[in-house]
Amino acid sequence: MRKPTPAASIPSAPTPVFSISPVVLPAPGRAVDLQVRVSAPVTGGELPIVLISHGHGRSNHLSSLNGYAPLANSLAAHGFAVIQPTHLDSKTLTLSPEHPDAPLYWRSRAEDMKRILDQLDAIERAVTALAGRLDRSKVAVIGHSLGGHTASMLLGARHKELHDGTEVNFTEPRIKAGVLLAAPGRGDALSKFAAENYPFFSTIDFSQMTAPTLVVAGDKDDSPHLTVAGPGWHADPYLLGPSPKSLVTLFDAGHGLGGISGYDVAETTDENPERVAAVQRLTWAYLRTALYPGDSAWQEAQSALTGAAKPLGRVESK
Repeated sequence: MRKPTPAASIPSAPTPVFSISPVVLPAPGRAVDLQVRVSAPVTGGELPIVLISHGHGRSNHLSSLNGYAPLANSLAAHGFAVIQPTHLDSKTLTLSPEHPDAPLYWRSRAEDMKRILDQLDAIERAVTALAGRLDRSKVAVIGHSLGGHTASMLLGARHKELHDGTEVNFTEPRIKAGVLLAAPGRGDALSKFAAENYPFFSTIDFSQMTAPTLVVAGDKDDSPHLTVAGPGWHADPYLLGPSPKSLVTLFDAGHGLGGISGYDVAETTDENPERVAAVQRLTWAYLRTALYPGDSAWQEAQSALTGAAKPLGRVESK
């Protein structure tokens, strides 16, 4: 008999889900209205909400509401209502590169997430199967890569305006916890390319990111186009942020963390279904315990990850 893998030993009991898109939210002042995908379990009430912020990849559709199915489906199957926006940097929108916030639209990204929370009533009207089933007191955010930067701002990380040094604060108090997947790190370790093309990264400050946060980083994710600090750069939100924080370092993982941005994604350099399964289950377990204090899911997940004969990664907490 085949022995269970470390990821498979992390507790999991999925249920059927539904997914609807696009749900279009009016967005005055935005270049286009905000389109979102909504996924949720077919049954159950008082569903916690998780917002997923996509990365800025080279694929046409992964950086949109059509990406990150491995995460969205898994979280919905484990009791979350999942909402995924298409940010303005998505290639699906083909917006003008002359926009002052192009190409990454880092401000608009954070505003998108706030707009979703402002319009939960509209989402429930559009997705009638979800009406009356949301627990708006339990909201979390997940972001991968550039989406991790978006999530970090919502969780309390700050920036400074480059022209005058004033503080930029997108902290969202309705968001109670978050997960940063392969997120950018400190601003003094940028590559020359990143410093010249994405200078806003240089002012990031994690010292006020007080919300409970899980940081997930791959020990092979050197991201040379963004940083000169190597894989450890992606652990900075944990190292430089105040407690409570946890860090999962996945062994042999690259920027795609095994392939979380989509099923069978060609751009994934470290394709590994077991690693994806570990990210799915660790993410769910962390958010479950963060939103429901006393729940044992996170402790059980940590034990399963690190207690195997060949662990998939290591966990630190503070």
